[in-house]
Order: sequence, then C-alpha cells, then structure tokens
Amino acid sequence: MKINAIIPAGGTSSRFGNKNKLLEKIFDKTVIEYTVDAFLASNVDEIIICANISIMEDLKQIFAGKDKIKIIEGGKCRQQSVFNGLKASDCDYVLIHDGARPMVTPELINQTIEMVKEVSALTVATKTIDTIKEVENGVIKRTIDRAKLYNTQTPQAFGYNLILDAHRRLAGQNFTDDAGMLEDLGERVYIIDGSYKNIKITTQNDIDIAKIYLS
Repeated sequence: MKINAIIPAGGTSSRFGNKNKLLEKIFDKTVIEYTVDAFLASNVDEIIICANISIMEDLKQIFAGKDKIKIIEGGKCRQQSVFNGLKASDCDYVLIHDGARPMVTPELINQTIEMVKEVSALTVATKTIDTIKEVENGVIKRTIDRAKLYNTQTPQAFGYNLILDAHRRLAGQNFTDDAGMLEDLGERVYIIDGSYKNIKITTQNDIDIAKIYLS
C-alpha cells in the first residue's frame, strides 16, 4: 500500500510581499523545508511538490539528494496544481497539504494516514471559536451558530482514485480545497481534529507567529 503526499506550492505570494513566502527563512530553514521535513519524518512514501515555475530551481537545490521528493510544475491555480500532482502520482492513498503550513507535525500526518484507510476522504479541521457574523454591505444580518462550524486546514487525505476522479469531473473550475470538490459531488468527507498552531503563512505577521511556535 503506497501513500503519497502532494504539496501545492504554485502560488505567487501576492499578499506576502516581494518574495515567495515559501522561501522565507524562519531561523535556519525556509518555510517549505519545515513543511516537507514533517512529511519526510512521517509514513508517507513519496512527496510531490507542485511548484511555481519561478521557484522550481530553488526547490531543486534545497531538496537535492532527497529521493522521496519529486518536484513538478504547478498550475495557474491551486486546483490545477493538485491535479498535476495527482497525474504524476501512482499510489493507493494521497495526502494534500498546503506548502505554507509549516507547523504540521509527523504525528498529525500519521493519524491522517491511518484514518483515511477507514473512511476514504477526510480533512483536518479545528472547531470555530470566534463568534461568526453574516454581513451584507457593512451591516450585520445575523449571528451564525458556531456549534457546527469548523475551520478547514490541511492535510486532507483521500483514496487516490476517488480524488483523481473528482478532479477529472470538475476540471477547469477553481475550488480552494479538495474536500470541497468531493462535497460538491455528494461524497461524504470526515474530519480529524487539527491544531490551532497549524496556521497558513499568508502575511509577514504570520512569520512572526510561526517563529514563536517553531522556537
């Protein structure tokens, strides 16, 4: 039984500044190294990084000599990048994880692997702790009951053929997460409890938070 990980890294980091956030250093390592190292320490067999063409050479240098890692060109959006990774895969189950989530742990990855063997589709998620308002034109319309609300994170994990079929059927659209694609097709997607530390690096402020967690 083979387990692959797909790490989409094709974004342009437009909200981060004039540098790709995945190459930003936190102490002695780049953001993408923290992310990938967690998967290298897990039970994943192969890691496929779907990279923006502008950083492919950087990534090849960073991960030179690591046989479990394959670096391919990503797409114009996240969905296309993941689809490229799926087409480059040959496995039974696949985990999909944002390259800009460096606080993921090998323990959480392994828990996800064990659970996907039982349920075929799942996402890491955390319970929403803030009060959520629905707003229209700057005016609050209602307060949404947060008891059933969760914040979606990654990794997300799927039976390989299940998620590959979803990408084929929904090709050309712009889903922001893969669990949402299966939801759209009426498939059942389960959750596994994540960590509030498992943040996604989007702005420079997130780097400061990551330094605290990784110190």
